[in-house]
Amino acid sequence: MKNFKMIAKNFVNDESGQDLIEYALVAAVVSLGAVATLKPLATEIGSVFTAVTAELTSAV
Repeated sequence: MKNFKMIAKNFVNDESGQDLIEYALVAAVVSLGAVATLKPLATEIGSVFTAVTAELTSAV
């Protein structure tokens, strides 16, 4: 029983994986921000390509 208490105490006090989790959360927030920002931009770029295609089609 004493061994189990020591293992449990060491497990609770262990912070070795904490940095990895923090970096993963930061990466997730940055990714979500990039997706949210680039989605309207993708619509704008699609509109530009559609306009260019229409101009080229009418010129031929």
